[in-house]
Amino acid sequence: MTKAAELRQKDVAALEAEVKSLQKAHFSLRMQKATQQLSNTATLRATRRSIARAKTILAEKQAAK
Repeated sequence: MTKAAELRQKDVAALEAEVKSLQKAHFSLRMQKATQQLSNTATLRATRRSIARAKTILAEKQAAK
């Protein structure tokens, strides 16, 4: 997944796009889990934390304006 240092280099628009794509990926993983197709359930936790990381950095950048 993405590191915080990589996310801090992006601008606000790129961070918003990153959050959106991570949320789509998380939704896809949840659907796979619901249909018994997901073999590695740890990816759910990893994507959830990546979303939180990106949202946190996005909030920091917006507060700094």
